[in-house]
Amino acid sequence: MSKIIVPVVTVFDHDGKPDYEDNRKVAEYLVQSGVDGILVLGSTGEFTELTVAEKRAFLAFYAECVHGRLPLYAGTGSTNFHQTLELSNAVYDMGYRAPLVIGPYYYGMDQEHLFTYYDTLAKHLRGDLYIYNYPARSGHSIAAGTVRALAERNPNIVGIKDTVAEAGHTNQICRAMEGLPFEVYSGFDDQFFYNLVSGGCGSIGGLANVVPDIWSDLIGSVNRGDLSRGVKLSGLLNRLMPIYEMGSSCSLLFKKLLVHRGVEISPKAIFPFDESDSAAFEVVRELLDQVLEEYRKMA
Repeated sequence: MSKIIVPVVTVFDHDGKPDYEDNRKVAEYLVQSGVDGILVLGSTGEFTELTVAEKRAFLAFYAECVHGRLPLYAGTGSTNFHQTLELSNAVYDMGYRAPLVIGPYYYGMDQEHLFTYYDTLAKHLRGDLYIYNYPARSGHSIAAGTVRALAERNPNIVGIKDTVAEAGHTNQICRAMEGLPFEVYSGFDDQFFYNLVSGGCGSIGGLANVVPDIWSDLIGSVNRGDLSRGVKLSGLLNRLMPIYEMGSSCSLLFKKLLVHRGVEISPKAIFPFDESDSAAFEVVRELLDQVLEEYRKMA
């Protein structure tokens, strides 16, 4: 069964702190849309702005807000191993399915260091762990063989989000993990079908913040075998991919587009990405409207 997990945006107030009431609106919007899960404080969630205490409080709030209606995953990675370990262990008691951890960014990491990092982390966790591979942000990419070795040594390493420009890397991971109970998700929405035919589980894609209805329809269509509709819906999502490249913060544009779709929240992003080109927004707003109009015609 394929899935869409939403790496949810975080709504901030004018002081740069999470606006709990507005975040509740987003959570409810996603829960009602029929998506398969929510990743809190992933890259789209602008987690770098928050202290460990603020992350812990926000993750606890989100779990209370969703209240078991959807599986939750927590982005807990940082450059500090002990903070990552502390926060990762904390989320199990909050009701999260598992933490999703990006490797330490800033520092150079070869495969030996990546193995040591995730192997040590997994052995000190009280539950399951998902690896987050995002070379464009971390500066390193975990190899398929390293993932296999980690999963063989640590049964609690149960999946990966592979956010890579080269979709063939995701296929290599799927091939390497054959025979093990392991979930492979693609981080870019337009790699969904490639992920599935490679043996993956679907996507943890940011566009699901803005068009969870299209994503939910796509997942339902594929899971019931209606590939004709699934291909058309995937084509609509692919047309929205330029949003990722329009401006320095796709999270800011996602929040502005949520407002456009009727979710009354503050679109503020973290500094220095809290201002956007109005012309760029008009382009993506028009693009979204065109896609939504085509989607309505498919109903």
